[in-house]
Amino acid sequence: MAGGDTPGNPEARVYFANLADGDTVASPVTVIFGLSGMGVAPAGTEAENTGHHHLLVDRAPMGQGEDGAEELTFALPADEHHRHFGKGQTEVTLDLEPGKHTLQLVMGDYTHVPHSTPIVSEVITIAVK
Repeated sequence: MAGGDTPGNPEARVYFANLADGDTVASPVTVIFGLSGMGVAPAGTEAENTGHHHLLVDRAPMGQGEDGAEELTFALPADEHHRHFGKGQTEVTLDLEPGKHTLQLVMGDYTHVPHSTPIVSEVITIAVK
């Protein structure tokens, strides 16, 4: 999997700090983003080994699906399936409908493009009661 032009630490890891695959939760759901091996910086801030979080909700894993590998080299869209945290936020509270939902974290560079070695979490599925 290859991303955009901005290098990132290939050993960096992004993860869910408070949720695990298979968890059952109540809405609203607080999601805390974890990151190691890099720092968080707001969108527009070009600094080595930094980026900001994007949360993918109820969509194919990053690099798969309709847009596939093409989405790895362009700025991530901003819509109900691609949530941007360009101010450097490290958590969010979401109102999710009851049922199963998939979540994945993706780090974006200062222009919202995944790093040259994309830093993505595993996809987790949570059940909202």
